[in-house]
Order: sequence, then C-alpha cells, then structure tokens
Amino acid sequence: MTEPPRPPGDATPDSGSEPTTPLPPTYSAPGGAASPGYVPPPAGGYPPPPAGAGYPPPTSGAGYPPPTSGAGGYPPPPGGFPPGGYPPGGAYGGHPSPGYANSDEKTWALLAHFGGPAGVIVGGGLLGWVAPLIALLAKGGQSQTVRAHAVAALNFQITWALAMLGGVVLAIISCGVLFFVPFVIALVPIVFGIIGGVKATEGTLYRYPMSVTMVR
Repeated sequence: MTEPPRPPGDATPDSGSEPTTPLPPTYSAPGGAASPGYVPPPAGGYPPPPAGAGYPPPTSGAGYPPPTSGAGGYPPPPGGFPPGGYPPGGAYGGHPSPGYANSDEKTWALLAHFGGPAGVIVGGGLLGWVAPLIALLAKGGQSQTVRAHAVAALNFQITWALAMLGGVVLAIISCGVLFFVPFVIALVPIVFGIIGGVKATEGTLYRYPMSVTMVR
C-alpha cells in the first residue's frame, strides 16, 4: 500500500531528514525520579579533600611590616615640623595667652601684679611686696617670664612701701597735720599695680614708673 505524500518539512522521526536536538536535563521534584542526564551522588557522599589541600595557613611573622624610623617611615606633616619642635604647655589645644608658654605662667604673673594692690589694702600700704615676692620664690627659678613680672612688681611695691613709711613718719612729726600724706601715697601702688595686672593679662610686661631697682 502506498503512503500518501506528506507536506514539505513534515518528516517522520525515523526518516532522518532533520536532526533531533536533545532537550537539556531537568531536575525532578523532591521524591520524584531523576531526570535524564542527572548523576546522583554516591551512597557514602563525596570523599573529604586530602590533608593539606586548600589555602596554606599563614606563616609566622607574616603581615604588614611595621613602620621604620627615618628613611622609609611615615612622611613628615605638610609644611614640615615647626622649628624647635612643638611648643610646650599644650599650645595646640589650650591656646595660652600671648607672652606665656602655658596658663600656669600667666596665673603667677597675675598674682605678682594684682597681689600688690591687695597687700597694700590689707597691710595698710606696707605689704604690697609680699605677693610679688611669693611669685618670685615659687616660680622665678623655673620661668623667666614669671621672674620678669615678679621682679618688676616687687621693685615697685618695695619702693612705695618705703615711701609709705616716710609718709607715716611725716604725719607723726607734723602732729597729724599731714595725716592725708600716707593715704595719697597708698593710692599710687594700688592704681599702678592694677594697671600692671591688666597689661599682664594681655601678655605684656608692664614697666612701672617711679620704681627703684633693688631686686634683679
């Protein structure tokens, strides 16, 4: 019996006219039969890798080398290091007043100047030299700045303490007629002592007028 003619391109599977492309293997649902092309793992599982396989352990001393001093170390800051090193007394954080290396110097300098008027008021015009002398003995050997302020205030207060003694003697000799002289004399170390303290606050060494240099 003769097979009726087929349309062009309609070939039977066994005719060999067109190649058959195999479908890619697919995975089956859990519990179902494995799809063609899937190789199940062995019954005992895959064997472990042999000893020593994989990445080698880190060796002793490995890592980044430490920074070295001098050549090959960390580069200097932009602009270089300041001459003489960094200033003492925390000048990069505390910002001390101009003319002082730290706040401790400023405190003692102010004590030397403002302590003079306080001593004049408390001591009847005769103890203005006490505070500058304390500042000189306590910090004068450690700081040239404190010593300069203390010496200037000390010479001025000693000068006017002696002037106060002369005024008291003059008031006594005049039988009280010149009683106002000691009060006028006492105003001088008070006023100029305050001026010296204000200048010291600004970081300036005040040169007292009408002062005899007795301590250097």
